[in-house]
Amino acid sequence: MKLKNKKILIVGQGISGTMLSWFLEKAGIDHIIIDDESSNTPSKTAAGLINPVTGRRVVTVWLDEQILPFAEKTYNEIGSFLDIPAISKTSIIDFFPNPFMKESFLKKLSQQAPYISLVDNDAYLSEYFTYEFGTGIISPSYIVHLQELLPAWKNYLMSKGRFKNTGFNFLKLQVNSDAIIYDGMAVDMILFCDGAHGYTNPYFSLLPFALNKGEAVIIEAPDLPSDLIYKKSLTLIPFCEQGTFWAGSNYIWDFDDDKPTEEFRKSAEQTLKSWLKVPFKIVDHKAAVRPATVERRPFVGLHPVYKNVGILNGMGTKGCSLAPYFASQLAAHILYQAPIEKDADINRHSRILERTSV
Repeated sequence: MKLKNKKILIVGQGISGTMLSWFLEKAGIDHIIIDDESSNTPSKTAAGLINPVTGRRVVTVWLDEQILPFAEKTYNEIGSFLDIPAISKTSIIDFFPNPFMKESFLKKLSQQAPYISLVDNDAYLSEYFTYEFGTGIISPSYIVHLQELLPAWKNYLMSKGRFKNTGFNFLKLQVNSDAIIYDGMAVDMILFCDGAHGYTNPYFSLLPFALNKGEAVIIEAPDLPSDLIYKKSLTLIPFCEQGTFWAGSNYIWDFDDDKPTEEFRKSAEQTLKSWLKVPFKIVDHKAAVRPATVERRPFVGLHPVYKNVGILNGMGTKGCSLAPYFASQLAAHILYQAPIEKDADINRHSRILERTSV
């Protein structure tokens, strides 16, 4: 399909939808986004952290050498275009919560693992934190300023008349081989960046999603230095206004809804009281359902049966790092039939998706 004079509908303006829209815009492809005002989506709840290592074993993230530089470059480009600070480079101070985690860190360090080192002199941290087992540094790390980026891109699209501020309704969608009609609007292709809603999306619900819920509290701690990220059992990330921090998160695999829980708030408050030496106040409490996958790999590509229906989803907790790279790949695949990373390409699930009946 040659798309230079065609039109694409994107469903969802989280980080995946925003990045996909950005690359289509750069390519000069006419497109429109539909999204509602839901405030508890992962992209609107997340702190925007990009951490180059993950887990208790301090493992380097998947495709780090490709994904991390690409993300930094992309956010700087869109930030320059919108005249906003879209991304900041920083470091994570990793407070070892126990001797075993310290041992894992030091073992990786002895193997010359990238991105990690020890703090030369962490004595100054004792003014702000209580800790017993030392600290490490994870660097570079990044904060994507989602609270500025997403509204700024939405406003840009609205100024062009290419944003519909409403929820998506499958009853209004007609998919034919040669055209797609949504609510009276004709487009050539529809791309779903619908996050956790992908789990019930009739075109992609057969994919192995593994949704989980995460929560965070927003705190005011004006005496805490805001030029770094701090990680122990919670992660403290500078957030929006000076002296405000995002503190999270957890993983809940069995949940009834996407609402914040009193259990997490009390647990987070107790953890912060035992960790911080400076005064703090909880000013907000957020929750969202993450579109994670069984394989911990995203879903990217076009449906094997409905060739004009595509997906960019399943980023889990790594949306800010993965979305730019795979949005670029999906755009290039649509425009030039460029290949998609095989571990992300939904063709790996083509046998399952061929059973789709809408």
